[in-house]
Amino acid sequence: MRSFQQRLPDFNTRGIRVVAISVDAPEVNRRHCQKLGFAYTFLSDSKVEVIRRYDLLHQGAGPNGSDVARPAEFLIDSTGAIHWMNLTESLAVRARPDQVLKAFDDLKQASPVGERIQPSSLLASASTSMGR
Repeated sequence: MRSFQQRLPDFNTRGIRVVAISVDAPEVNRRHCQKLGFAYTFLSDSKVEVIRRYDLLHQGAGPNGSDVARPAEFLIDSTGAIHWMNLTESLAVRARPDQVLKAFDDLKQASPVGERIQPSSLLASASTSMGR
């Protein structure tokens, strides 16, 4: 997540809105963002409604057997269509910003219009813990 913060200008230049979502409460995400200096949006889905819709619930994989969101990265357009995804079973393995940026650039070249990738309306149903 730090690497995405470091590359945030590269995402912004391409019109990509970086959004993180977790099962943590808004206050937990807010403290986390403040402590680590994250300037992108963190959403709280403590009822795991959105996380379940994307099939990302990793039951019992968190501290003390708690449920957590499985690491994943998506490029989602403004209509909610997923154009690219990276899923993993390991909490320690995530896509690097370069992988996501390359996937976006490849999609943009393949599309005559080059749609702007944004969070889908599904993410709007989660509680925003830090609006940016």
